[in-house]
Amino acid sequence: MIDQSIFQNKTAAYYTLGCKLNFAETSAIGRQLFHSGVRRARKGQQADICVINTCSVTELADKKGRQAIRKAIQEHPSAFVVVTGCYAQLKPEEIAKIEGVDLVLGAEQKLDVVKYLDDLKKRDHGEVVTSKTHRIRSFVPSVSADDRTRYFLKVQDGCDYFCSFCTIPFARGRSRNGSIADLVKQAEQVVQEGGKEVVLTGVNIGDFGRTTSESFPDLLRALDQVEGIERYRISSIEPNLLTDEIILFVANSRRFAPHFHMPLQAGSDAVLQLMKRKYDTALFRHKVEMIKSILPDAFIGVDVIVGVRGETDAYFEESRQFVESLDMSQLHVFTYSERPGTQALQIEHAVDPRSKHARSKQLLDISDEKLSRFYASQKGSRRKVLFEHTRRGGKMHGFTENYLKLYADYDPMLVNRITEVTVGEYNEEEMAMKAVF
Repeated sequence: MIDQSIFQNKTAAYYTLGCKLNFAETSAIGRQLFHSGVRRARKGQQADICVINTCSVTELADKKGRQAIRKAIQEHPSAFVVVTGCYAQLKPEEIAKIEGVDLVLGAEQKLDVVKYLDDLKKRDHGEVVTSKTHRIRSFVPSVSADDRTRYFLKVQDGCDYFCSFCTIPFARGRSRNGSIADLVKQAEQVVQEGGKEVVLTGVNIGDFGRTTSESFPDLLRALDQVEGIERYRISSIEPNLLTDEIILFVANSRRFAPHFHMPLQAGSDAVLQLMKRKYDTALFRHKVEMIKSILPDAFIGVDVIVGVRGETDAYFEESRQFVESLDMSQLHVFTYSERPGTQALQIEHAVDPRSKHARSKQLLDISDEKLSRFYASQKGSRRKVLFEHTRRGGKMHGFTENYLKLYADYDPMLVNRITEVTVGEYNEEEMAMKAVF
């Protein structure tokens, strides 16, 4: 049993890398420590505890994780340093060897961090506490606030897909989720805290229900009934799990925003097969076309990876043409990074760095053109914007239901309020369109 008195008058600093799911989980860790008596360290204050929640989706993510760990140790030299997250699950011993690291917690342990903080005394060598990935079964709900206007609600964790290029199933374990009843309670808590917008997050959220015999559409319907939440967004969802039923539900729901984000990863069926994805380009096109036919003003974001093993010049050209033909709003372009232990390493053809860079630039140029076209199509329309707290140069910013970024002169009366405006001109300096009242 931990002596809770060790936490009294202690402070903690938090560092989070990677996805919105990580931010939600860091928030849950922070709340757990807060309830044990630990306060968040103020800017410039020396913390007693440092928690670094890492990512490992690419080799660069690992590098950034090491940099964040060393930065935390440098900024808080006397702090008890805890490292967790995907990098910690995949390479715990590597992290434990970093001078100044005291404790490395795996995916199963990170949301029960207090249990492992027995005395907060610095250690000569980092202690490692992890579980074998295939044994990870627990799901701990978590929700984080982004400037108190947007909340991120974790509804699912882990993945059973084992795509050839990906380490996430090894870092986060098998697919699992919270119950609808518990997630509705968390949404109701967001209402109590004054939150207006909730983003549903997870590793593979469309797979929701695997551990509770429920379904993702059932979850959406239940959340749609929570009074006080003005708007929900569905974060990235696999195209084969974005059913026609879900698209129709969003089109007719009370609170779900016309905003979709899908990982395409490659616009070549041959490359999709090498990646071991569970759809083809025909299915992906159907989803985009169905969304646009029912919700013509919907924002559609698409993930693409360039330079994977096996992506020949011809296959990339197929992918480029496919992406260019889609009526979507924006591309998120990622450069392939080889990850130890993945099946992709068995594919012979490797793409050289210069080609990866050139391919990435081509797709980013397409993305810029599509986003510009989408924004231009919205000029003059009436939209509902949720303005945020942050004040920059006398301006405030917010997003519409279909994810247009708008700006206006700062007015504290508009903060965290859904306000209907007319979409004006695009401003390059603000990187947003003007909200006209």
